[in-house]
Amino acid sequence: MDYPLNFPPPWYAQRWPWLLMLGPAIVLVACFYTGWIAFSQQDALVVGDYYKKGKAINQDLRRDRAAGALGITVALRYDAAEGRLQGRIATGDGKSVTGPLPLHLAHATQPDKDIRLLLHPRADGSFAIPLPLLERSRWVVLVEDARKTWRLEGQWLWPAEPAITLHPLQQ
Repeated sequence: MDYPLNFPPPWYAQRWPWLLMLGPAIVLVACFYTGWIAFSQQDALVVGDYYKKGKAINQDLRRDRAAGALGITVALRYDAAEGRLQGRIATGDGKSVTGPLPLHLAHATQPDKDIRLLLHPRADGSFAIPLPLLERSRWVVLVEDARKTWRLEGQWLWPAEPAITLHPLQQ
């Protein structure tokens, strides 16, 4: 008696086991990738002394009111072709603002990309300072005097807004 030798092929030669294992394998790869993203970048932490920060906000509001009392406005324009940040600072009574003015461009989500500059306005209030290519992002712009008696703050969505004018907060 002769028996045919039609053995089925081994499991690894079949298509279906591999297709069924593909889903869990993709999930494992995605899990490792997500873990790598989570642990390779440091989180921006919540401030531990939030009460002191809250009290400091009230002092900042006083500085905003001081800028309003002086009638200070700052106009900024970034020229990417020249790599220059240009602008003008003006007061309500026509007085010139003297001395260096700290300018802080804070990146909306990544503090390591913040930019700090020192502006030196001319007698007419205009200034220009070299600035490397500004990243496409939402920037928080803060201009204040060196003694920190007044400040102006605003949001700048560059390059959608090629220029920004900072006005004091209206109370």
